[in-house]
Amino acid sequence: MAPRKYLIEVEKAKEAKDGKPSIGPVYRSLFAKDGFPPPVPGLESCWDVFRMSVEKYPNNPMLGRREIVNGKAGKYVWQTYKQVYDVVIKVGNSIRSCGVEPGAKCGIYGANCAEWIMSMEACNAHGLYCVPLYDTLGASAVEFIICHSEVSIAFVEENKICELLKTFPNSTQYLKTIVSFGKVALKEQEEIEKSGLAVYSWDEFLKLGENKQYELPVKKKEDICTIMYTSGTTGDPKGVLISNDSIVTLIAGVKRLLESVKESLTSEDVYLSYLPLAHIFDRVIEELFIQHGASIGFWRGDVKLLIEDIGELKPTIFCAVPRVLERVYSGLQQKVSTGGFLKKTLFNVAYSHKFSSMKKGLAHHQASPICDKIVFNKVRQGLGGKVRLILSGAAPLSNHVEAFLRVVSCAHVLQGYGLTETCAGTFVSLPNELPMLGTVGPPVPNVDVCLESVPEMGYDALSSTPRGEICIRGKTLFAGYYKREDLTEEVLNDGWFHTGDIGEWQPDGSMKIIDRKKNIFKLSQGEYVAVENLENIYSLVSDIDSIWVYGNSFESFLVAVANPNQQALEHWAQEHGISGDFKALCENPRAKEYMLGELTKIGKEKKLKGFEFIKAIHLDPEPFDMERDLITPTYKKKRPQLLKYYQNVIDNMYKSASKPSA
Repeated sequence: MAPRKYLIEVEKAKEAKDGKPSIGPVYRSLFAKDGFPPPVPGLESCWDVFRMSVEKYPNNPMLGRREIVNGKAGKYVWQTYKQVYDVVIKVGNSIRSCGVEPGAKCGIYGANCAEWIMSMEACNAHGLYCVPLYDTLGASAVEFIICHSEVSIAFVEENKICELLKTFPNSTQYLKTIVSFGKVALKEQEEIEKSGLAVYSWDEFLKLGENKQYELPVKKKEDICTIMYTSGTTGDPKGVLISNDSIVTLIAGVKRLLESVKESLTSEDVYLSYLPLAHIFDRVIEELFIQHGASIGFWRGDVKLLIEDIGELKPTIFCAVPRVLERVYSGLQQKVSTGGFLKKTLFNVAYSHKFSSMKKGLAHHQASPICDKIVFNKVRQGLGGKVRLILSGAAPLSNHVEAFLRVVSCAHVLQGYGLTETCAGTFVSLPNELPMLGTVGPPVPNVDVCLESVPEMGYDALSSTPRGEICIRGKTLFAGYYKREDLTEEVLNDGWFHTGDIGEWQPDGSMKIIDRKKNIFKLSQGEYVAVENLENIYSLVSDIDSIWVYGNSFESFLVAVANPNQQALEHWAQEHGISGDFKALCENPRAKEYMLGELTKIGKEKKLKGFEFIKAIHLDPEPFDMERDLITPTYKKKRPQLLKYYQNVIDNMYKSASKPSA
């Protein structure tokens, strides 16, 4: 096999043996050819990350929020590293004065804000397990996490206190103290105190430890610093135990990666904090920024105001999930299509010219400086004018959106892949490598990776196009699922974590995620369907925002529920003289026929087998959402819940679609 440009082989492949599947070669990043980045002396824990930056950059702006003047949002006002440190020390003393000892569990519940980070750093200082409580999982999950991890003190956003009260009385056997990020309403205070708990506003709480000094405990690398509960697509949330070592190792790997591609972070960098800190993706990025003495500005918590916050903050690095980038893409497309013939033509000519230059191997800033200046600068200004890296994670970003943004944003658009269990960033694509479009790039230089064959799905890690389950080894791995050794043993084997995702090595050493190991079912004629792979293919249809494909072993063909792109569908209806609002169009048989045609077209283009084609479709104008429990907070589909919700729709599709001969 030809060497893969960005990989080095560290172990040979292994043939199948004793009923165990074959395993491909073990690779690591080319940027780790002389070994993984060594640890920084004295940097053992997340507390050290912050403490050392306070020593090095005491007067750098650390945390910023928009000042509200006469009800209007103004400029960002900043607290320096030293100012934040002083508050963190007070918070820590107050926590300890409540009788909370190192090793206890501290819940943090609410949208990203300065108090969130301060509470987290106080946990880091005193060796407490920081347990983020999810904003998006509803009261039952919050109650489950508090009781399962035995949270004794919780920091809560002011308007989330009412949600926390819904977990009473069950949570009160563990929960003893509640601290608001702001104030506490009298009614809520009475209810909490009636249940025998102590409750404080932020300012009251800071006074508690005023004249007390508690020694900071010694923190070891292997100590757990956070329990992150992953939403999971089935069953109860799982508590992922993440050690100091995992986060410190991850930061070192990302730092090495950015240095290797000449995109090092500096203390001048600015980050917009809006992705939930309760998720590993945002948490480790913010730790990375803190290590560099850089600045973190918080959004106002409203997605409609996000672009305005970006314009005011002018971030240099923008992290996003595909949902956000798809919104940016749709907004830009709409502006182009309504901009009149001349503007539209100019944009399209500039786009084709720059894209073809990039395909020839030119870096994005060299591909067409004149087009950047005349045409694409407006897009750049829309993102504040200073963004140099756009990083997408948590779910796959569709090819057309990634390609479009790589051309028009005047920034590097990189797609990453990782799990809570691998401490987020495990793979990330590289700047100016256009062939990596649609992949998650090569491994970050802190892990070893191999593919394990999955014979029942026809994936062979030893073939000329190696495919198999992605397995990861390294210090970034989690220490296990809290109180669930049974689940830990299912996925951790001889130091290797089995991700459950099916990957395919590309010739340049990048990884392409093509399927999910568990999402496989049989049709009535005995054919296996790898449904995630099909959804990835069908989502290439740009008129569709999201698609769920369904089949079972009693039926011989597949059906689907899709969220059409409103703009695209309305444009099609206009061209074909069909009237009605978006909801009516979704119910229109001709619209369904058109969408099926588009899906069939892409299926033929990708040479799908007959039984892999969609035979009936339902168009839902409402995107799959968390409110109806159809997706997880990281936008993964909850298949059992989707089936339950759309059961009647599915039954009707199977009844009315004329069954093809198997």
